Amino acid sequence: MVAYGAEQRVRVPAVRARWLRQTFVHWAFPPEAVRALLPRELVVDEYDGAAWVGFTPFVMADVRPGGLPAAIPGLPTFAETNLRTYVRREDGRDGIWFLSLEVASPLMLAARAIGAPYSLGTLRVTTSGDTVCYAGSRGAGRVSYRLNVRPGDPVQPTERDVWLTSRWRAYTRRLGLIWETPVEHEPWPLAGAAVDVLEETLTTAVGLPGPLGEPVVHYSPGVEHVRLGPSRPLFT
Repeated sequence: MVAYGAEQRVRVPAVRARWLRQTFVHWAFPPEAVRALLPRELVVDEYDGAAWVGFTPFVMADVRPGGLPAAIPGLPTFAETNLRTYVRREDGRDGIWFLSLEVASPLMLAARAIGAPYSLGTLRVTTSGDTVCYAGSRGAGRVSYRLNVRPGDPVQPTERDVWLTSRWRAYTRRLGLIWETPVEHEPWPLAGAAVDVLEETLTTAVGLPGPLGEPVVHYSPGVEHVRLGPSRPLFT
């Protein structure tokens, strides 16, 4: 069972931020389809016999070095979209593996140094009445997405909801090593969400087949106290 609250304290953060207006769209896939996209050091983390892939657009706000307060004017705020799956190391420590990362700010491209697969794109997060609208494209637009959702009432997270959304480390691969980045923030406040528009080519671009069923969708207004720890290489 994945912990609902952060599994560890990030006492000396490298980066602080807020993650706002986040939608989680999750599909189940055959484990072997996802396993083919992972490095040999990681295994698929399954739930109900399936691998899960999440499409998660959001706003990254007030991004700053760990020692700076949020009250400084002019801190960067921009859209980001992750395509991710869930993995475990041989010792059982679970985390996120990013299949792709779209971002509207060149600031985040520095994370390529540890293998984070960031691509610079044109991304938008807007609201129209009770609808939150996400759109993005990479390069000439061959990889793109549109997602419009209407957030519903808050939900008490089920075990599966927690498993899908509450992860406390990310893994990347660079220079033949797996890197681990710890994350700490308050538990996600989750709501249901009705999907009005869902079009995306991110999953096919990374080589995934069609999913096993309809998506599971949640919306969150966000978390305010995100602390990303320094990334470290794992020599195991």
